[in-house]
Amino acid sequence: MRTSAVVASLLSIGLTNALSVRATVTSCLNSKNVPYLMASSPGYADYAEPFNLALPYKPIAIVLPNTSKHVQDAVKCASNSNVKVQAKSGGHSYASFSSGGKDGSLVINLEPFQKVELDKSTKIAKVGGGVRLGNLAQGIWDQGKRALPHGTCPGVGIGGHFTHGGYGHTSRHWGVALDTIVGLDVVLADGRLVHATKSENAEIFWALRGAADSFGVITNFYLQTNAAPDSITYWSFAFASGIYEQKSNFVNTWLHIQDFARNASIIDDRISFGNYLDGTGFSVSGAFFGSVDEFNTKIKPEFLRTLATPSSTTVKSYQWIDYLTLVSDKTTIVTPPTGYDDHDDFFAKSITVPEKSGWSKASLEAWYDTMKAGSPTPYFVITNLYGGPGSKINNKDTTFAAYSERDSIFVSQLYGSDTGAEARPFINKLHSAIVSAAPSTEFGAYLNYVDPSLDPATAHQLYYGEPLYQKLLALKKKYDPKSVFWNPQAIGT
Repeated sequence: MRTSAVVASLLSIGLTNALSVRATVTSCLNSKNVPYLMASSPGYADYAEPFNLALPYKPIAIVLPNTSKHVQDAVKCASNSNVKVQAKSGGHSYASFSSGGKDGSLVINLEPFQKVELDKSTKIAKVGGGVRLGNLAQGIWDQGKRALPHGTCPGVGIGGHFTHGGYGHTSRHWGVALDTIVGLDVVLADGRLVHATKSENAEIFWALRGAADSFGVITNFYLQTNAAPDSITYWSFAFASGIYEQKSNFVNTWLHIQDFARNASIIDDRISFGNYLDGTGFSVSGAFFGSVDEFNTKIKPEFLRTLATPSSTTVKSYQWIDYLTLVSDKTTIVTPPTGYDDHDDFFAKSITVPEKSGWSKASLEAWYDTMKAGSPTPYFVITNLYGGPGSKINNKDTTFAAYSERDSIFVSQLYGSDTGAEARPFINKLHSAIVSAAPSTEFGAYLNYVDPSLDPATAHQLYYGEPLYQKLLALKKKYDPKSVFWNPQAIGT
């Protein structure tokens, strides 16, 4: 009985403390006229609902700022109350870190920051921190026929995608999305709003490009755009399930694709591709900054050499926006600025494959064996080409930005759906089988496929590596000594 009474007393104290903190934070926000929602507010549930339904969290409040001053005041209110802060751009964090990564954080939802403005002389786009990729692409196209490298999902927000890499099928030609950032307006942990470039607030500019979630809230991005191509060649080859009938079929197909990706007589920065497989389907598709005739004459024969005859083939030229719409799997890339409501219930991991080693036969065999044993839930693996001859992804290093993914030939996303809890054992098993089969290979992980199951030390090692992490840690202590900007894998956790 005494034990029950003690537990009840502790719970009561915890609840009282939580209510007190909430009252302090909301009182501060009210005093500064900062717009926000709390759990009792209409609309809170919709704004709190994460992309990954497997990981729901309840923010102490959700700020919907209309100005940078609102963001500054919100950060100060949270800091003074010892409440953690995370920004939400599009909210697609696989680990729901944009919901705080735990209950009780203050979420600053940047949905009101929707402007896309192209400077016609510099070709630099100023982009609000709440803009989604489809609206960004459409906006710079409409204003000047410009383009940027980024992912294919139009609903993903600019924030985490651009500051944690940002791969797209044009990245081998233009670099990852992060590489296009030339300036940032950011609110720091002390509430200051600063403009950061390579020559102004340079060390925070460096840190934000790779670890922004640990250092501030970015209200505006300044992006160096590229001239959109007049046309781009989309290509796709799908293969029948026979590729899974024998282990040798699967392994030899992958080894040929890897040899193709390394063939400098065929591959340059103009070509990219990704592989999709789910245990029954197997397809490879990508983009080529060249003509259909050149692709069919030079590239297609070498790619298909030794492979099974495709069950379907597409090689077609598209106008730029038509191409983006095609690969988005949507009827339009334009996304309503409010009311976004796409969600899934899933668990995901990633594997970065070093250029110097590549896929080993042993890893591919382990991959096949684990797949053939079956999965209790639907899953897929998408593997994209990052490296290879001419890659503009791998021609930089960590002196350029706090982003370490510059030496991979392939990056794989292992994604299990239906329910994240049911998918987790199989995805973990598949990941472990592939990695364990090649113990001498230094596999890593990709930040934009953040894995919620990793402890902080493992996450830091996989995403950054020790030398880069230590440099970021020193800056964290300098710019955010109270760890105002926090999630379970943030710098300093």
